[in-house]
Amino acid sequence: MIASRLLPGQDLKKGIQDILNDQNLKSGFIISIVGSLNVAVLRTADGNNKFFKGPLEIVSAEGTVSADGIHVHISISDINGMVYGGHLMNGCEIHTTAEIGILESKKEFKRVFDKKTGYSELLIDE
Repeated sequence: MIASRLLPGQDLKKGIQDILNDQNLKSGFIISIVGSLNVAVLRTADGNNKFFKGPLEIVSAEGTVSADGIHVHISISDINGMVYGGHLMNGCEIHTTAEIGILESKKEFKRVFDKKTGYSELLIDE
């Protein structure tokens, strides 16, 4: 398992990618992200990006990581406790911290473009 912490001002998605590169991790599962954001950019189910201004708490996050892509879903709450969720995009700036837990997979994950969905989807080598 990889446990790491990202610092204030870092981009959450880019920081996760940096962890993967530093650890030479090819495939795995994000099992936890705890922390806060100044700004969040989430892609919603309709394919549009929504922008949120913080401070925001990260209340849950999970996903898959591979050498050719990161797929993370994240839930955030605002100062009133309202919760929003979606697909993690670039531009999520860390407020105080992001504590990240990643489990390595023995199987290799790849992301392959799927013309039915319009997105790069997970392919697991058996």
